[in-house]
Amino acid sequence: MKQILIIDDDIHIGNLLEETLTQEGYGVSRAYSGTEALLLLSQARPDLALLDLMLPGLRGEDVLPHLQGIPVIVLSAKVDVDSKVRLLLDGAADYMTKPFHTKELLARIAVQLRSPSPFDAAPLLTFDELTLNADTHVVSAEGREAKLTRTEFAILKLLMLNPTQVITKTTLLERIGADTPDCTESSLKMHVSNLRRKLRELDHKDHIEAVWGIGFRLRAE
Repeated sequence: MKQILIIDDDIHIGNLLEETLTQEGYGVSRAYSGTEALLLLSQARPDLALLDLMLPGLRGEDVLPHLQGIPVIVLSAKVDVDSKVRLLLDGAADYMTKPFHTKELLARIAVQLRSPSPFDAAPLLTFDELTLNADTHVVSAEGREAKLTRTEFAILKLLMLNPTQVITKTTLLERIGADTPDCTESSLKMHVSNLRRKLRELDHKDHIEAVWGIGFRLRAE
């Protein structure tokens, strides 16, 4: 089930969106402010976000950078072209002006969710001295290759696709779980530990760091 995050402080619109999306078979979570949206994003990454701009506290424009790698459809009463262009250039996938037709919104959501996921893209990834080839499943550094298990490779690929972000344990398990049934909540720490050791053997650097209580991220030295 695809998960959609609604970030909108308008309760009426939020209720309408939640009811419509639920009827279409989507899982729905809601944030009523920019700050609440950041909290939810630290716990799990949705497949798509619907973002209002006029939010209490943290504005929608300030939330957008934290949604990197997630298709974002902006829902706003702002109709000027400059606002639309700026948001699209800043990373939004689409822009709809309020009021909108739910049928059109559902069609635009379907288009975004049909697009290749950023988690499945980029056949050749690099970070610091590391190189990961998604096609050949080869990971190397300084001319040496690491022999990774399927699970270790999936973990590293996800981290390298999001090099500036902390990936929560929940997100890791959700994103790689379908292809790596041996990776569970109890075994994740062991898989990451083995991965860190194998990467360290390549170039004597510790490329992965744990963020206590949250998850993991890449670390450049």
